[in-house]
Amino acid sequence: MPRGKTAFDTVEWRHHDAVIKNAEGATIFELKGIRAPANWSETSINIAASKYFRIIDGRRENSIDGMIRRVCHWIAQKGIELGYFDTPEEATTLEESLSYLMVHQMAAFNSPVWFNVGVREVPQCSACFIQSVGDDMDSIL
Repeated sequence: MPRGKTAFDTVEWRHHDAVIKNAEGATIFELKGIRAPANWSETSINIAASKYFRIIDGRRENSIDGMIRRVCHWIAQKGIELGYFDTPEEATTLEESLSYLMVHQMAAFNSPVWFNVGVREVPQCSACFIQSVGDDMDSIL
């Protein structure tokens, strides 16, 4: 990233109204004025807004960059708290790298990450997990 720039400076932004209609044409979701990368499809914006924008402290997220910042910043901050980085700059590098991947749609987190990270103190990030397995083949199969 060029010095003084962030991942969010690498795309053009626009405002978009997210609207999802059912098979009969009735509006089932609407959120106006969403800030989103100009090159994101209407479908991408609608899904992010309807499924992944969270309500935090009574306010609903209304921007793709806010949603990405929430998740990537939380991950970097937890890395600092847990001693994964030698310097604060390393945490910033991780946050910016993850943000770049997300804003350019080069990668995406799974739904539980978008639902929970940066919203709950101890988020559930796995889509599926094993409750318990006994030490025998019947339990495994």
